[in-house]
Amino acid sequence: MNILQNKIGVSILTAVIVSFNGCATNEGPTYDGGSYSQIKRYQIGTVSNIRPVIISDDGRGKFFGMVIGAVLGSTVGSGRGQTLASLGGGVAGRYAGNEIAKANGNELTITLETGESVVVVLKGKTFKIGDKVKIIKDGNNVAQVDLVE
Repeated sequence: MNILQNKIGVSILTAVIVSFNGCATNEGPTYDGGSYSQIKRYQIGTVSNIRPVIISDDGRGKFFGMVIGAVLGSTVGSGRGQTLASLGGGVAGRYAGNEIAKANGNELTITLETGESVVVVLKGKTFKIGDKVKIIKDGNNVAQVDLVE
């Protein structure tokens, strides 16, 4: 592969990755495209315990890491060396993507107004023990947890 082909390949890969970022500009919660119009249920409760957790990769980090690693690896060497570099780049990229995609989160134990206790795992939001919260549910999935004022 010559340098021009490498630059074109990297440019195409960059365009593909950028296109996955979407165009939404709201700062609010994200709802799944298939369920945003369905009726949601909510429950009110009080945070009774908080435990920090690590949320693992959902698979996207591994995938994109593998693709980017393989493309970058293919720019090294020629012939069988290039093939090995592509494979090695894909394996290394998969591992790196998995590690990068991990996130810190919190496991909240919430005592509902009914007296029942539930556990909700969240990332990106901070609550304190004693906070009164509203859990918005989409079927059996947690769509959102907000502070009740």
